[in-house]
Amino acid sequence: MPIAGGTDPVAVPRAPVSRPDGRTDLVGLSKAAIGEALLAAGLVEPKQARMRAKQIWGWIYNRGVTDFAQMSDLSKPLREGLEAQFVVGRPEVIEAHVSTDGTRKWLLRSAGEEYEMVFIPDADRGTLCVSSQVGCTLNCRFCFTGTMKLVRNLTAAEIVGQVMLARDSLGEWPSSPEGRLLTNIVMMGMGEPLYHFDNVRDALKIVMDGDGLALSKRRITLSTSGVVPMMARAGEEIGVNLAVSLHAVTKEIRDEIVPLNRKYGIDELLQACAEYPGANNARRITFEYVMLKGKNDRDEDAHELVRLIKQYKLPAKVNLIPWNPWPGAPYDTSDEVQVQRFSDIVYRAGISAPIRRPRGRDIMAACGQLKSSSEKLSRAELDRRAEEKLAALG
Repeated sequence: MPIAGGTDPVAVPRAPVSRPDGRTDLVGLSKAAIGEALLAAGLVEPKQARMRAKQIWGWIYNRGVTDFAQMSDLSKPLREGLEAQFVVGRPEVIEAHVSTDGTRKWLLRSAGEEYEMVFIPDADRGTLCVSSQVGCTLNCRFCFTGTMKLVRNLTAAEIVGQVMLARDSLGEWPSSPEGRLLTNIVMMGMGEPLYHFDNVRDALKIVMDGDGLALSKRRITLSTSGVVPMMARAGEEIGVNLAVSLHAVTKEIRDEIVPLNRKYGIDELLQACAEYPGANNARRITFEYVMLKGKNDRDEDAHELVRLIKQYKLPAKVNLIPWNPWPGAPYDTSDEVQVQRFSDIVYRAGISAPIRRPRGRDIMAACGQLKSSSEKLSRAELDRRAEEKLAALG
């Protein structure tokens, strides 16, 4: 459906993603939709559709099974019918890299297009960074992904498929008795999640379903660059944690590094944060703040950040992210001493401001470094794309 208050800034191909073999992928469908698909295929009677759909759902999402022959509580004719007309898909892995710090990055492909996901292990958690688009709608100037042309939105199946592929790679599913490596999901990969809300919402509802992947909404964070008209709806219909890519506290600087600010300004964005459903001191809004030397890292910027958070009475924490370099970028990383000064100013005001340790830099898996590695573009083409996106934002 159209986005409230506007349309996507860059035209996106809307044709459905089809399989060459003509079979339908069950991944990404709701339980009800699976039941309807079984009925349409003539594989079950109407009275059986709901029960069979629930059984299949459990095999797909609770046990991670991709082979219908292993779904032992289904009759043999049904399993054979499923095999002929349906598939339980996964994205194709083109490349897989492991950083010296344990971070993993996958270059994936589905329907001929490539995108990336990253798994970040820590002592007390494991976080999967999931992409929502092939390329990106926006043109955040510090972000490598922002230099890419937007190709298309990922389907709900392709978004959920990233989580399932990670489960496969880590060897863990909800039905397994062992402890979990993957405990958290962040919608912070390639793309702007709120510029194709329906697919992201449908995918995350599957991820949160207690009969399947069963990840709590409190362990899922959706990051937006500030698509203000969709923020309240995200809180109401998905209900996950909100992260906002703020990165600057003045109109001049944010207009430059996060051009969406020209459409939805800082005051409008922070008011939407104040109204985000479910935000409170136990579920704080996270402000992501990439530290760019001489651009947004002054003491004055830290004091203004504190002022804005208090003005809007926001239950907030600030993640300070040392900028991660990429070839041809026009910025430098802030000095460690200045990053610490910035953090101390915010902390002294009673607002949490941890400095995030860069992870996966050696494999280009750190924040702002994701990009389809198969795409090689000239500087002139990158500049042309940037101008195209800026013009589309108005």
